[in-house]
Formats: sequence, structure tokens, C-alpha cells
Amino acid sequence: MTSEKEKRAIDLFVKKFGGSYQKLGPTDVGYKIFDSENNHIGYAEITERVRTIYDAYPLPIQVKKLVKLMDKRITSASIWVCEDGIIYGHVDKIKGEIKWGSKASPLTDELMAYYDKQSAFKYVRFSPN
Repeated sequence: MTSEKEKRAIDLFVKKFGGSYQKLGPTDVGYKIFDSENNHIGYAEITERVRTIYDAYPLPIQVKKLVKLMDKRITSASIWVCEDGIIYGHVDKIKGEIKWGSKASPLTDELMAYYDKQSAFKYVRFSPN
């Protein structure tokens, strides 16, 4: 199920280039991305952060989601949706650290990737309502 925050993030992301998207199933990556002419150009996975862009680092994502993105063999983006906008980067251009951990509790630990601030990240703020 797509949260309102996630929907707002993917809408903002594809709006940057006039594209569109298709939500994929629960065992796949998050979204299939299309350009303005409806050509399939990539995939995206969204991770929610309950922080502002300024306080979002390090950015976490489950390693299993990164593997699914890279297995697609096409341009893929990881998007972190924050309270005030999105941070995104192409998965093959960002560098991070992998650790055993969890976004929730030690009972749900798994391999996680963490990304510090770097030049490969782009930022887009939500427009005021």
C-alpha cells in the first residue's frame, strides 16, 4: 500500500522530467519509471525518513531492495522522502556502507546500506501548500 508521503515523493520525482510511473507489486521494486513519451527508462525505490532533508543523513535502505534495483539492469534511483522534500541518487553512482541493522528494532535486523551526504545526491523540496 502506498502512503501519501510516498505518492507525493514519486509525483515530485517524475514531474522533474515530465514523466510518469507505474507502482509495482509488493515483491518487486517500488516503481517503473517512464519518460514524457511513455518510454520505460528505469526503476525507483522510495524509503521514508521522518526527518528534514538537513537532518536525514545517513540515508538508510535495505540491501535487498538495492539488489532488486540493480538486477533490473537499467537506470535505477533510490529516493528518500523527507518531511520537506526528496533526496535521490542513481544507485550505481552513490557510495555507502553496509551494516547489520534495522530501521525499526533489533528484532527486525537485516543488511542495511547507509549513505552519507555526497555530490551524487540531488534534492527537491516540496512546494508550500
